[in-house]
Amino acid sequence: MLWRAGAVLATLGMVAGAFGSHGLRKRAGVTPDSIHAWETASHYTIFNGLGLMLVSLHPRFATHRFAGPAMAVGSIIFSGSIFALVLARDRFKWLGPITPIGGSIMMAGFLSLAF
Repeated sequence: MLWRAGAVLATLGMVAGAFGSHGLRKRAGVTPDSIHAWETASHYTIFNGLGLMLVSLHPRFATHRFAGPAMAVGSIIFSGSIFALVLARDRFKWLGPITPIGGSIMMAGFLSLAF
């Protein structure tokens, strides 16, 4: 399950990155800061996807009850909120405070692998 989730996240990150490089720049109201935020979200989605794939290969951590789900959910909340804010800031302003929560969940997932 972790391998598949990681593969999907990595793919979504690549697709989002390609859209950010080509389609996003053509949208009205998109600033350089928005593009940078989009790139950051794309990169984190890819990194977390690859991280999940690596964790799935480890005999001890592949069955860790917290690490994988936290990495996946945190990545979706973190990157997804940034994507939504860039695409429709006026409609999703409330997601601004949600982004750090996703990042914290994501970091907690990675940190849990140390113990």
